[in-house]
Amino acid sequence: MMATTHVFAGLAIAAAVAVVAPQFAVVVASAAILGGLLPDFDLYAGHRKTLHFPVYYGALAVPASLIAVLVPTDVTVGLAVFLLAAGLHSASDRFGGGLELKPWRATSQRAVYSHYHGRWLAPRRWIRYDGAPEDLLLAGVLSIPALLVFEAPIRTVALALLAISVGYTVVRKPLVSVAQRLLERAPDTILSIVPDRLLPLEDDFEQTAD
Repeated sequence: MMATTHVFAGLAIAAAVAVVAPQFAVVVASAAILGGLLPDFDLYAGHRKTLHFPVYYGALAVPASLIAVLVPTDVTVGLAVFLLAAGLHSASDRFGGGLELKPWRATSQRAVYSHYHGRWLAPRRWIRYDGAPEDLLLAGVLSIPALLVFEAPIRTVALALLAISVGYTVVRKPLVSVAQRLLERAPDTILSIVPDRLLPLEDDFEQTAD
């Protein structure tokens, strides 16, 4: 799924909290955005493994949420929403595509790594790949609570993220073709620092040449 889709999922949680406790609106929205983005900070360093914890984020969110209810402060409430958003991101990656240059080909059986289970979880492919039309649809639906509940500047941020989602969906597949052509001409020094999952297969190079 797109990073923006994960952010909107976190913002949906934050919106629910903001309805009950509007004094924390900005705090929970900020925490949701950060939590929704954090797991993908491992994009070029063990993606969906280094910062993705589909079990542990959720496990930590339970006591954090309880503390937030008993002692509601900016820190406790923000931390709870942050962990919930990060946990939802990590867990929901299993319902998308696998780790590969062209996930619409459905060749990878690695969706997200579970440190608790000590293995990669297989992709369900309900969302075929990040930037797929159904991914954009989900992002749009998940953005509704944030657009209805929050005011500027959070609403402005949500609208900007929605625009980014649309743009990314449009260029998602063409970007791969451009990347293939660039990598085909890249020197070995560049290829050595590119994650293996982003390197085209030999048949990809042959199709590009044809």
